[in-house]
Amino acid sequence: MIPFAKGHGLGNDYLVVDEGDLKGRTLSVPAIVKICDRNWGVGSDGILLFHRSTRADFGVRIFNPDGSEAEKSGNGLRIFAKYLWDHGHAKSPTFTVETLGGIVECQCAVREGHVNFVTVEMGRATFRAPEIPMTGPDRQVVDEPLRLPDGTEVRATVVSVGNPHCVVFVDRLDDGETRRLGPLIETHAAFPNRTNVQFARALGRDAIEIRIWERGAGFTLASGSSSCGAASAAVRTGRCEHGRVTVTMPGGELAIHVRPDWSLRLEGPVEEVCTGTLTREFFEAYVAPRG
Repeated sequence: MIPFAKGHGLGNDYLVVDEGDLKGRTLSVPAIVKICDRNWGVGSDGILLFHRSTRADFGVRIFNPDGSEAEKSGNGLRIFAKYLWDHGHAKSPTFTVETLGGIVECQCAVREGHVNFVTVEMGRATFRAPEIPMTGPDRQVVDEPLRLPDGTEVRATVVSVGNPHCVVFVDRLDDGETRRLGPLIETHAAFPNRTNVQFARALGRDAIEIRIWERGAGFTLASGSSSCGAASAAVRTGRCEHGRVTVTMPGGELAIHVRPDWSLRLEGPVEEVCTGTLTREFFEAYVAPRG
């Protein structure tokens, strides 16, 4: 049987699985889809697969509920950091984690032996989009028009924080419009590898509110990397200033520090919900032998 821990950051939940517990097997796409299903499996917004790294203190692979692999996740990293400390893997509250989108540093706030708040150095935001022939010579996409397949035109700011984001600033946030337009932007031909989508509204010089359509996951209550992308876009477009930007989502608030060199620090709470095991029957039916 395979042990797992389930945690969430502001309602964005992930399962943590240790690769060593797979005993020579691999999480196939059908297995990931089934495990993440809230009716047919455990239910989550993704899986964090803990593996050993030669480049950092720890390594993690991040899988979306459709089976695709994500480069980075701010909420996922906070959940993973708590898991590492609370389950005895980390011996120091500060450590590095290798992700597909680069190495990050996690700093855990420990209270009575457990972590309830994590700060993550998320790397630098960049606005270059080499695969998108939409704008000028430096190929930065900032408040540029993007026409969708249904004829709707939005103004897009493209950001990478180790994974891709498309930020659309609006005067009014609407969950229905996020669900309608999100998948059209995610799968737009301009983004051959798909993209995460944020609809954002500036609340002041140091605060924004967002709605999120996450690549491979759909509408989500919160996202750390989306908050980083949207905060960076707000500063880049002059809606906010460098420094601390509070990002409000349906699941709650995160603090994003956008420095003048575009390096990003994410701060937010984290909670572990439960631990458990996948049954042998489920394990043998959906987790495939490693080829």
